[in-house]
Amino acid sequence: MLADALAHVVKAIVDHPDDVRVVSSQTNRGDLLEIHVHPEDLGRVIGRSGRTAKSIRTVVNALSGGRSVRVDVVDTDA
Repeated sequence: MLADALAHVVKAIVDHPDDVRVVSSQTNRGDLLEIHVHPEDLGRVIGRSGRTAKSIRTVVNALSGGRSVRVDVVDTDA
């Protein structure tokens, strides 16, 4: 559910919404949500000085209901 909400938010930001993928996994520190986007959209998701990524993390943490959730933007070019 949280991964679906994150994907919905990210798809509204990017130019290639069909390439958005959110991978959810469990770690010993809580949930991990990895955002995979088209390489051209990476800057849009991160934003100037990381502001967009920080805002996305704030929204996800508000929706998490107190659970520990980490959101990472994965650079698929590397």
